[in-house]
Amino acid sequence: MERCIELASMGLGSTYPNPLVGCVIVNNNKIIGEGWHQKSGNNHAEVAAINQVKDKILLPKSTLYVNLEPCSFHGKTPPCSNLILNSGIKRVVIGSIDFNPDVNGNGVKFLKKNGIEVITNILSKKSFKINKRFFTFHKLKRPYIILKWAQSLDGYIAPKKEKYWISSNQSKQLVHKMRSQEQSILIGTTTAHKDNPYLTNRLWPGNNPIRIVIDRTLKLSNSLNIFNKDSKTIFLTEIPKKGINNLYFGKINFDNFISSFFEFMYKKNIQSVIIEGGKYTLKKFIDSNNWDEAYVFQSNKLIKEGIKAPIINMLPKKMKKLSTDLLFKYKNDLFTY
Repeated sequence: MERCIELASMGLGSTYPNPLVGCVIVNNNKIIGEGWHQKSGNNHAEVAAINQVKDKILLPKSTLYVNLEPCSFHGKTPPCSNLILNSGIKRVVIGSIDFNPDVNGNGVKFLKKNGIEVITNILSKKSFKINKRFFTFHKLKRPYIILKWAQSLDGYIAPKKEKYWISSNQSKQLVHKMRSQEQSILIGTTTAHKDNPYLTNRLWPGNNPIRIVIDRTLKLSNSLNIFNKDSKTIFLTEIPKKGINNLYFGKINFDNFISSFFEFMYKKNIQSVIIEGGKYTLKKFIDSNNWDEAYVFQSNKLIKEGIKAPIINMLPKKMKKLSTDLLFKYKNDLFTY
């Protein structure tokens, strides 16, 4: 199961809206096939692992390990439960049940009904953790929320006037790696206007996140970098407008922003989002206690005057040194396995 989870992690950032799944097939204490789900629409992990087995005659005497319950419905690909049954495999070991309402125990029921021995909840916490985005989305009907900001040693996220880069190059690269792993990234109008960010992972390989920009009255200039074609961009607005090229517009109720935002993201099947500020946008999620993780990059620089950083009233779970910065990681356990 450890190997299944290791394989599953190789798909991080590329399988949305599907979960991260790894599969290992063992015969006589030897791995004879393994695989992972690499991209939505591609083979599921179970298919990849079974296809890798050279001598199919061994399958009826083998055990299939998978970190997530095999699917039992026909989506872009056929159900894996049927494939397992047709392969002749008689024993299946599962890390965690799939909370997706299309599955949610039905895969296990199908396998048992057809005479296959099923063992569940093996390394269930680790299996849950790797699919925290997928599970949070289906259980809470909202995306997995990651807050992120950089602050000076004296607690400012921006100086009073000029644009100022706070964190180190090493921290910047880590942020780009994070972007490659999440499905979307959100900023407010002020950040888009003042910082003119690209919101892409230029310093790390992988897919760029969907850019989501709060622009209530559609006042942002189309000369900004977020209007380029590097990635899909969604503008959250109260003014209906038809999309064009890579630009899309979503109508939001700004009087009840958080719940309206969650409803919009759920309908769009967007399972994770990095909130990159500024302070006003970050505080919406902090004050309403609607967040799952937070990454605060603290520089050794002093700003002395400017916009104060948000405050999270809890101790960080982890601290890590990155060049001249300190990274504080916070975890808000709103939904645990």
